[in-house]
Formats: sequence, C-alpha cells, structure tokens
Amino acid sequence: MKRSGRCMCGAVSYQIDGDPVVTAQCHCEECRRTSGTGHSVGAMFRVDQVNISGDLGEYVYTSANGSQVTKAFCPNCGSPIYGRNTNAPDHMTLPLGSMDKAEDLEVQVVIFNRDKQHWDTLPETTAIFETQPDWKPEKA
Repeated sequence: MKRSGRCMCGAVSYQIDGDPVVTAQCHCEECRRTSGTGHSVGAMFRVDQVNISGDLGEYVYTSANGSQVTKAFCPNCGSPIYGRNTNAPDHMTLPLGSMDKAEDLEVQVVIFNRDKQHWDTLPETTAIFETQPDWKPEKA
C-alpha cells in the first residue's frame, strides 16, 4: 500500500510504501503539548518505508525512561511530521492528521492512558457539527 502526506503549507511532503507496524493513540504530556490537544494519533512505520521531501525543524528531548525523542515539524507552518525514539531506531511515527488518506487505519493501542485528561472525551450531550458552525463568541 502506498500512502502520502504533507504539512499544512505543503513545504514538506512524504511518501510511504507499505503498511504501518502499529497505529497508536498517545496521551503522554509530550504528545499533548506537541499536538496542542489531549492526545496524538500516529502510525509507526519502518524508516526505510518513508521518503520525506522538504526542510524540517527538529526538537529533541529526553523521555522519562532516558531515550532520546525527536519531533520533526515543518519550520514554516509548524505541522508535526514525525516522531522518532532511540528505543526504536529503525522506526518513525507519522501523525494520521498529516496523511492524505488514513480512512483505513484504526487505533490499535492507547498508550499513557494514565495521563489522559478528563476533558479528552465527548459526552453524549455534546453538540456535533459537520462543518464550522455560524457561531460568534458573543452568542455563547
């Protein structure tokens, strides 16, 4: 299976040849901060399956277990492109939101569920809109 994806501005793009090893939803603090949401959802691929075009910015940090984690992003628009961890040096995780088509992928595992925020769920009473609603802050 061939997949493709890109950042929001299009300066960085990628091609993937093959299926992911696993698709995971992560609630760790680092994923929450880099995604700006309650979690991240990514598919892990072997490095040799992925071909990336364009310039990348990187942020490297040490995880709680001592591994080095690299988060790569588009320096122009800030879109996350991939994550790598020295505990799995031959793999990288790409966010599903950056993929052109990810409808066939499903979350297989949830990690760092202990760090999940109480607000990262949808109550049954939540209003759901298919597109941006005609809503103004002063009407709230």
